Amino acid sequence: MKKLFLLFSWPLLMVSCGQYQKALKSEDMAVKYEAAVQKYEAKKYSKAIRLFEQMAPAFRGKPQSEKMFYMYAQSYYKTEQCYLAGYQFESFVSSYPKSEKVEEAAFLEGLCFSKLSPTYSLDQADTYKAINKLQSFIDTYPNSTYLPEANATLKKLTDKIEKKYFEIAKQYNTISDYKSALVVLDNFVSDFPGTKYKEEALFLKLDSAYKLAINSIPSKMEERFKNAKMAYTGLMKFKDNTEYKVKADQMLARIEEELKKYEK
Repeated sequence: MKKLFLLFSWPLLMVSCGQYQKALKSEDMAVKYEAAVQKYEAKKYSKAIRLFEQMAPAFRGKPQSEKMFYMYAQSYYKTEQCYLAGYQFESFVSSYPKSEKVEEAAFLEGLCFSKLSPTYSLDQADTYKAINKLQSFIDTYPNSTYLPEANATLKKLTDKIEKKYFEIAKQYNTISDYKSALVVLDNFVSDFPGTKYKEEALFLKLDSAYKLAINSIPSKMEERFKNAKMAYTGLMKFKDNTEYKVKADQMLARIEEELKKYEK
C-alpha cells in the first residue's frame, strides 16, 4: 500500500516542483504571486520567500501588495530570520497603518527585535530597539490580546538592561576603582530605584566608600570616613536586617574609631 501511495504521489511532487521552478523563472508577476501564496499556505516558507524576494520591488503600490508583504514578513518570522522579519514588519506597519493586520505586525515587529537581544554583557542596541518597539505597541494598543506577552517580553528586556548596568557598577568596585564605583553606583540606584539589586548596590557603595577612606591620604580621610558612615546609614535605612549586616557593622566600627581621631 505504501509503495502504491509513493507511486501516485511522485508524479504530483514532480509537477509541483516543476511549477515552482517555472514560477521562479517567470517574468509574470501574477504567476509568481499565485505560486508564492500556494507555498505560503502549504507552510513551505523558504520557497515562498524566494518568490516574495523577486516580487517585492514590483509589488509596491499594487492592490495585492498588503497581503503579499504581510506573508513576506510572516515567512521570515516562521523561518526564524528575526532581523529580516523585524525589518519587514516595521515596513508593513509604516506602509499599511490602516490594515487589519497592523496590530499583529506591530507586536511581531517588537518580538522579532527582542529575539535578537543578546546576553546582557554584549552591546544592547537591539535590546533598546525592541524595548522602544514594544513600548510603542503597548501605548498604541492598550487593549490588545497580545498585551500580556508584550509586557512580559518588555520586562525581560528591561531586566537585562538593569543587570548590565549593575554589573558595570559592580566591576568598578571589583577592580578597586572606588571613586568611580561610588559615582556609578549612585547613578545606578537613581536610574533604577526599584531594582532588585538595590541592597547589594548600597552595600557595594558602603564597601567602596570605606575602602576609599582607609586608603586615602590623611588630609582626605575625615571627609571620606564621614561619607562611608552616610553610606552605612543609607544601607540600614533601606534594610536594617540586610544580609550584609555583619560586614557592614564591622566597617562601621572601624569608621567610628577613625572619626574619633578628629573630635575636638
